[in-house]
Amino acid sequence: MGSIGAIVIDGNFALAALVALLAGFVSFASPCVLPLVPGYLGYVGGFTGDGSNQKQDRRRLLLGVALFILGFSVVFVATGVLFGTAGLLLKSWLDVITPIAGVVIIVMGLVFVGQFTFLQRSFKPTWKVATGLGGAPLLGIVFAIGWTPCLGPVLIAVNAIVFDNGDPWRGGILAVAYCLGLGVPFLLVALGVSWFAGSVAWLKRNVRTINIIGGAVLVLIGVLMVTGLWRNMISSFGAVINGFVPAL
Repeated sequence: MGSIGAIVIDGNFALAALVALLAGFVSFASPCVLPLVPGYLGYVGGFTGDGSNQKQDRRRLLLGVALFILGFSVVFVATGVLFGTAGLLLKSWLDVITPIAGVVIIVMGLVFVGQFTFLQRSFKPTWKVATGLGGAPLLGIVFAIGWTPCLGPVLIAVNAIVFDNGDPWRGGILAVAYCLGLGVPFLLVALGVSWFAGSVAWLKRNVRTINIIGGAVLVLIGVLMVTGLWRNMISSFGAVINGFVPAL
C-alpha cells in the first residue's frame, strides 16, 4: 500500500479515477436523480424568508448543498474503503473474482439500459429529515441509502474497480471521485450557472440516450474484466502516463 501522493500520480489509478468521476456524473443524469434536483435544492435550502435578501439565500443554499454532498459522500466513501479492504484481503483470488465481477457489471449495464426492471427498484426510507441546513447532511445520508438500489448499476461498476485495485486508500479516493462527479453538478445548479442550467435541460431531454450510452460503457468494462483485457489496458495506460516527461 503506497502513500496517497503515489496513488494519485499512478497512471493505472488515473484511468480508474476518471471512470469513477464520469460514473458519478452519469448517476446525476439518471432518472433517479435529475428530475428530483429542484426538490433537493429547495429541501436543503430550507427557505423561509420573502426572498428580499437573495445574497444570503444563495449562501445558505450553497452551504446546504455542500452539507448534502458531504452526507452522501460519507456513505459512498465508507463503502469504497470497505470494498478496497475486501479486495486487499482477497487479493490472491482476484484472478477468479475479477471475471465474476465483470459478469455482474455486464448485467448492471443491461439494467441501466432498461433490462431486468425488477432490479431497478429503489428503497425510500420513511425517516423524516428536517429541512434546511440541520437536515441537509442527514438528507444526503438518506439519499445515499435510499437510492443505492436505483444507482446500483453504476455503483457496482465503481466498487468492482475498487475491489480489483485491492487497496482501501484507493477505494476511498475512487469513491471521492465518484462523489465529485455526482455532487459538483448539484453545486453548479445551486450557483445558477447559466450554461449548466441549459445543460441540465438538455440532459432531461436526452436522458434515455444517456442511459443507453452509460449502460453500453458498463457492458464494455464488464467484457474487458471478463476477458482479462481490463488489467492489460490500465497497465498500458499507466505505462504511458508514468513514462511521460514534461518538456519544461
